[in-house]
Amino acid sequence: MLREVTVAGLTIDPMSNSPIMILKDINSDQAVPIWIGLLEATAIASELENIKFSRPMTHDLLKNIIDLMDSQITRIEVCDLRDNTYFALIYLQTEDKEIRIDARPSDAIALALRAKAPIFVEDLVIQKSRRVDLGAKEEITTEEGKKWTEILESLDPEDFTKYKM
Repeated sequence: MLREVTVAGLTIDPMSNSPIMILKDINSDQAVPIWIGLLEATAIASELENIKFSRPMTHDLLKNIIDLMDSQITRIEVCDLRDNTYFALIYLQTEDKEIRIDARPSDAIALALRAKAPIFVEDLVIQKSRRVDLGAKEEITTEEGKKWTEILESLDPEDFTKYKM
């Protein structure tokens, strides 16, 4: 069974300093943490914060191409978790058929946010992932983790527009 989710937020793993995307079931407190790359986290964060760049980023470019081809992203499914790797599918509707495209969840979700497409997670994936308490704050104990926390907490959305790509 598929469960519709939203991107509840992004955080940093204090042990690895890797970004984590939190997907939350819209009908329950269940959540799925997915470790993602920094570039993908930036793509997701910029869309969540409605930050626009002067030139299209990769996910914006792909969305523009899909639109120009009179196609539509109908949904994203995070469909499997194997060997600590998440798998996703992008469902694309063309004029005469539906196409399924294999993708990393972070790329699929960055694209879904731009297309305003619903995001779903398979029950099996939720069962395989660890349960996350979104209300709890994890204590960061390493100096490196504290440094990154300070940097991230001090960021302003305008900081993303300081640098030209």
